[in-house]
Amino acid sequence: MSASPSDSQHHQPKDSAILSGKAVCIVGRSTVHNEALAFCLERETGAKCVLVEDTGNILSTDYPQPATLPTLMLWDCREKTPKSLLEELRLCAVQQPSGCKVLLLNVSRLWGIERQLVQSSISGFFYREDPLRMVLNGIRAVLNGELWFPRKAMTDCILEGRDRAGALRKHSGALTPRQVEIVALVAVGATNDEIADRLRISPHTVKTHLYQVFKKINVPNRMQAALWAAKNL
Repeated sequence: MSASPSDSQHHQPKDSAILSGKAVCIVGRSTVHNEALAFCLERETGAKCVLVEDTGNILSTDYPQPATLPTLMLWDCREKTPKSLLEELRLCAVQQPSGCKVLLLNVSRLWGIERQLVQSSISGFFYREDPLRMVLNGIRAVLNGELWFPRKAMTDCILEGRDRAGALRKHSGALTPRQVEIVALVAVGATNDEIADRLRISPHTVKTHLYQVFKKINVPNRMQAALWAAKNL
């Protein structure tokens, strides 16, 4: 990423005072791209921007007072693989400092992991070919409490979520009220005899209902039915 000649004459935006005092940490090698981004980011937003080689050095870096941790971490993904990145994001969800957001830089379109990224704990990401102006606008938006994901990635996740919700409603709607009662009791560990006593029906009737439930929700056994009920009822 590099600034155009017109960028060098661009004044700080009106919201720079709001972002002044916030700390941004670029995690990655000290390349020309990252150093240029740090320079432009400080000029454009007024946020203090520092470069660190890895997340282990984040806590030992000096940030503007009164902040003691970065407000935003920008992960340079240029040298990562999809597998290593997703694993780091899983760890980040547990270890991420409170109040600190994560944005990814230089994500490859060839990876095909947009859905996983949208569903993770990050606040957004940028593709490798995204222009500097777009990156700066996205960072500013996230610092102001917004998310920054490509529209197609968000649309695909929303549509997939609707399809999944529709399928779950279809399965749940196929169960009779009695079958819903029975599978709910299975989910809390009740035996067939206990279910029969609770509902005042015979154990044989309980078995018949469960057989139908297994077929309707497409599970092979009692344990899977219990897991299904815990998620969907």
